Amino acid sequence: MIIKHNFYLFLVLVLCLSCDSQAVFDEYKSFSNAWNKNDSVKFKINPNDSLNPYNLFLNIRTTNAYKYKNLFLIVEMDFPNGKVVTDTLEYTMADKTGALLGDGITATKTSKLWYKEAVKFVEKGDYTVKIQHAMRKNGEVNGVLNLEGIKDLGFRIEKSID
Repeated sequence: MIIKHNFYLFLVLVLCLSCDSQAVFDEYKSFSNAWNKNDSVKFKINPNDSLNPYNLFLNIRTTNAYKYKNLFLIVEMDFPNGKVVTDTLEYTMADKTGALLGDGITATKTSKLWYKEAVKFVEKGDYTVKIQHAMRKNGEVNGVLNLEGIKDLGFRIEKSID
């Protein structure tokens, strides 16, 4: 009876801790083996609030197969009216010893990376976020064709806390 009671208590605790009141959108796309440089990861969003600001994040799950200190991404946001905003972003993914940064106690680490802060979605309709990697080895002109070690790529929208 005590074991059953403890199990239910544990289950309630997990459910309470897993609730995330800040998230408005949180979606992941997975890669089977590697992320090809010609493949864009797309997230389609349709925010229904044009008044409040939101923070935008990229969530990346890496494994020990990721061989680089940094990650370079090209992120494009397509607005409902046809406007396109493109950003080239650089994130530090490993420390100087090569150990992956991020959260996780296994070989998979999750990094929550800032994309944009206090964004207001003033236009009604569908927004599309497209993400491509822009990795290349030092001294080489051509980019890395297949980027290994990226397990999942996520896009997250959170309510901005004033």
